[in-house]
This record gives sequence, C-alpha cells and structure tokens, in this order.
Amino acid sequence: MPMIRTYLALPCAVLMLTGFTWGFGADKCPKALELTGKLGQLRDEAQIRQAEADILSICPDGAAGHYVTALQFERAGNPDGAIAEYRKALQQERSFPLASGNLGLLYAQKGMNDEASVELASGLASISNPKYQKAMAMILAERKVYPLAIYYFNEAGRELTNDAGVFTGLAEIYVAIGQHGKAMEEYQRALAADPNSEKAHMGIAAIHLERNEPNHALDELKKAAVSSPQNRQIHLMMADIYAKKGEHKLAEYERLLGGKGKMPPATPAVPDAPTVPIVPIVAAVPPPIASPAVAVAKPESATPSQAELEKAIERVKATIKAQPDAAAAYEELGNLYRSAGMDKEAVAAYKEAVYRNSTSSDVYLNLGILYEKQDLLDEAVVAYRQAVQVKPQNADARLRLADIYLNRGSNAQAVEQYGEFLKLEPNSPDIQLKLARLFARTKETNLAIEGYQAVLKQSPDNVDANREIAALYKAKGLNDKAIEHYNKVLAQQKDDMETRNALISLYVKDKRYDEITDLLKGTAELFPDDPNNQYKLGLIYDFKKDYVNAIASYKKALELKPDHARSLNALGRLYLKTGRLTEAKEMLESAKKADPNLEEASVLLNNIRDEFNPEPRKISNKIGKNKKVKFRKAKRTKTSKNGKSAKSGKSSAKKKH
Repeated sequence: MPMIRTYLALPCAVLMLTGFTWGFGADKCPKALELTGKLGQLRDEAQIRQAEADILSICPDGAAGHYVTALQFERAGNPDGAIAEYRKALQQERSFPLASGNLGLLYAQKGMNDEASVELASGLASISNPKYQKAMAMILAERKVYPLAIYYFNEAGRELTNDAGVFTGLAEIYVAIGQHGKAMEEYQRALAADPNSEKAHMGIAAIHLERNEPNHALDELKKAAVSSPQNRQIHLMMADIYAKKGEHKLAEYERLLGGKGKMPPATPAVPDAPTVPIVPIVAAVPPPIASPAVAVAKPESATPSQAELEKAIERVKATIKAQPDAAAAYEELGNLYRSAGMDKEAVAAYKEAVYRNSTSSDVYLNLGILYEKQDLLDEAVVAYRQAVQVKPQNADARLRLADIYLNRGSNAQAVEQYGEFLKLEPNSPDIQLKLARLFARTKETNLAIEGYQAVLKQSPDNVDANREIAALYKAKGLNDKAIEHYNKVLAQQKDDMETRNALISLYVKDKRYDEITDLLKGTAELFPDDPNNQYKLGLIYDFKKDYVNAIASYKKALELKPDHARSLNALGRLYLKTGRLTEAKEMLESAKKADPNLEEASVLLNNIRDEFNPEPRKISNKIGKNKKVKFRKAKRTKTSKNGKSAKSGKSSAKKKH
C-alpha cells in the first residue's frame, strides 16, 4: 500500500503543468549523449529537429540536453546563451568533444582566444572536425605560430574545399613569411572556391603592388569592389593607386567611398546666385521607402510625365553647361533623375553636387537612399552621417542610420541615433518599440521597461509591447505586473499559446489554481480537437480533488484520441485512487499497450496484482512462518530445561572437538 499511495499522490508533484510528463526508470542520458554525435550527420531540417526533440525528451537536464539547448541558442543568434549551455554540458560531462569544440568556436568569435584554444584542443583530441581545425589555425596564425597554423589550415582544407577562408588564411601566412609565390597559389585556390572572395582579390592586389604592377592590382581591386562594394579598405587602396597615377578626381571619389572624403562645412553657406535661373520641377523627391514615422515631403504639383522630366533634365543640363560649378544645378538634376527612375544617373549627379561642396542635407540623404537600394551600406552610412552633419534635425537620415547600425549589431550607435530621432519625432511608438527591444537585447532591463512603457502610453493595446514587457517583469519576479500585461495580450489574441503557457507558469508559482482552471478551460474551448488540452484540464481537476470533472476531462481526451496514453494512465490512476480496481486495471493495461515505455502504468499494474489480488500463497506462507516460530520457541524451552544455553552448548562442543 505505501507504493500505491506514492503513485496516487503524483498529480500534486506533476502539476505543475509544465509539460505533464511522467518519468521513471533508468538513466537514459548515456543514450542521449550517443545521439548527439549523430546530429552532425543529418542534413534534413525536419530530421534534425526531431532528433533534438528526442534528446531533450530523454535527458532534458543532462549534458546532452544542455548541448542541444546550446545548438538552439546558436541558431537563434544568442551566443551568450549558447556558451552558458555548453559550459553546463561540460560541467556534467567533462569529456564531451562536441561541446568543447563548439564552445571553442564561440570563444574564438568573441575574441577570447586563450579560452578558445583550450576548448578547441580538447575537442580535437577526440574528433577531427575541420571547423575546429580552421579556428585553431586562425588563432595560431594570429600568434605567429606559423608551422602549426599551416598544419591545421591544411587539415581543414581537406574537407572544407569550398571555404575560401581556409585558403586565404594560408596565403596570409605565406605572405607574412615572404613566400609570395605560394601565397598567390593559395589566393587562386580561394577564388576557385569562391570567385567573389574579397580577401583573395585584395591579397592578390597587394602582391601585385609589391611587384610594382599597379594596373594588375587595380584590376583585382575592381573585382573586389564588385564583390564587396561596402569595403572601405578596397576603395582606399584604389584611391592610392589613382593618386599615384595622377588621376586625382577618381582618387578623391574613392577616398569619399572609403570614408575619408572631404566633408561639407557644418554651417550651410549661401551659394552664389546663378546667372541662368534654375526652374525646379520637383521641389522635394520623396524617398523610395518612406519611414512610417516620418512625414515625407510631397511635390507641390502632380508628378510630371516622362516627357516633362526629359525636357526639365535637358534644361538643367543647359544650366550646368553655362555654370559648371553650380552645386544646386547638380542637386536638381539628381532629383529629376530619381523621379525618372534613373538611379545610376541620379547617383552621378548627386556626387557632382558633393564634389562642389553641396550644403543641402537632402542631397546626402537621397544619395544614401540610393546606396541602400543597391546594398552599398557603408556608402549609405557615410552619406547619412554627412546629411546629419549638415542638418542635425534631419530625422529621416537619423532613422535610416539607426536601422543600419541595428542590423549590423552596432547597438551603441543604433541607440544613439534612435534617441536623437525620438527627440525630433517623439510621437513614434514604432521606433520607441525598436529602441525598447534593443535595450532588452543588451540586457538593460530597466531601460527596456521604460521604453515599453513609453510605447504603451501612446498605444495601450499594442500586443507586442504588452507581451514583451510582461516577459521582462516575469524575469524580475514582478509576477502581478507580468500577469496584468499577459492578460492584456489574451484580451486581443485569445489563441496566443505562448502567452497562455507563460500565465500558467505564473499562476502555478502563486498557487492560483482557480485561475489555472479557467485558463485551461478556455484553452480547451479554443482548441476542442486537441486531446492534450483536455488531459491538462483533467490534471488540474485531479489535483483539486474534483474527481468527477477530472474523469470527464480524461474521457473527453480519449474520445478525441482513444489511444492517448497519458489520459489512459491518468484515468487508471484516478480509478485506483477511488477504489475502482477493475476499471483501473483496464485503463492501465490500455495505457501500457498505447505506450509500452510509460513506466508508471507498469508499476501501478504490478502493485494492483501484489496488493489487491487475493493470493492464498501468502496465507500458506504465514502458516509456515508461524510453525517455524513455534518450533524455535519449543527448542529454546527444551534447551533451558537442560540448563544449557545455546552459547554454552557451542563451547562444550568445541572442547570435545
């Protein structure tokens, strides 16, 4: 009976509704650890996810479970979370090469080379992983341990034949030790692996410059610029070559793209009045992608036709011919080209305005927008920064600059620009939400909460803001506030299961079982075809000793899925608790059949047989035990009558012997 009582008390321990699983039996973590080694062999995404789910189900808190969680953090772009999980895995299983190697890769990405080399060496001691070899080679190359670095690069290159980084790494070592011929060979191998490798093109260009072959170097740099137009170093190298060749205008242009071009004066100067009047056709050309928070200036008149634009372009060209240094003419020409959809010509016109020290912030803004359109983000950043230098109140330029910084992970710069934008456009809840999320990402929780509060002040029903601030309150242990905001989310999105699960966990912590019941009822009504919802509702009724409703919920789950093993098991356990042994046995046997691995059903069935079935064998055993007891008593009595104890009898027998 004690065993039965233990199992009948299980609903209390289960509750708390965070998965509703039951675990018994031997440790399955060694098997899970073995499965982690096979994850790298899988290529199908669905198979990988299933394999990870299997590992987590059988060993959620062991080394294998932490390893899988770390992989998932990596995929989600959370390297710090992944590092913490790999460390936990290694605390439980020190000899875990995959965890060591992957941890080493993350350390290397963060520049923690000492820690990285230790973990990579630990991983490579047991497995030959080319990614670990490449990372180790890069660390050794940085430390100028060239022979070992060459060895590891060569080992990695055997498998990573399409990884240009391996070959450019080797080439850079050969350049460092003066073997330019070998370096050129490795750069060519890099280009065979990736024809767009900017490092390979730049490396070959550097060798050509070393050999005093500037034209060949320039050809390579042009190829590099096509592959990576935002790389400033490429443009600066080209600028130096053009300067040495005496092509100063091209050199100046490349320096501008490299971020070292001339900047306009901070205070706009009034340009000289042109002798030939310029008639503006489009007063302000709106950006192609308007920011939601910025009111874009619209043309004063209807959009001109293509024919009208062509005439206006010719008229402005005539003005430029008469006044070649008029920056305003080039500005207007750029606007006209943009209106006509001639982006390439617009960029050229705006550049001419820049060369003539244009003081119009919109010129730089429009130039940046066109660069962004072509994915030339470095050039766009330069243009936007020039726009805000000329006019600090240019909200659109600040917003676009902030978005680029955010996407690049330059969080401090993004925060600065979003802050400046919000000073100019305070009624922008969408931008305030971006800023709040940025603070949340950088773990500045209090600032994030202030940001979300600012959003909710303007948009109280913003679902995302309510959900995200609730998560922050939950993390800080402010459960009442978290519950308040989660309920606001559910008021608008009743089917938000993420929010429902978060509320359940909070209600469990606060022991608010009535709220849990209401929430689970609502979930079952929203998703009436899911047996798991009825099963969970049954568990909470079971816990509250409302057995009638518990049985009804379990039965509803079985109506939806007759072989729902956990509902069969729970119903059997409840029948056992209420003394309905025949029905309990029937349910538990069905549960065992539905899921042979459900160990609780087997244990409860065994105890039904041991404790409740009438077994005459046990009675005969008792009779036999009684006879033995009586025989021992009679023997002791007879011995005492002879005046000898058992001990004395033994000693006398010893003497005789």
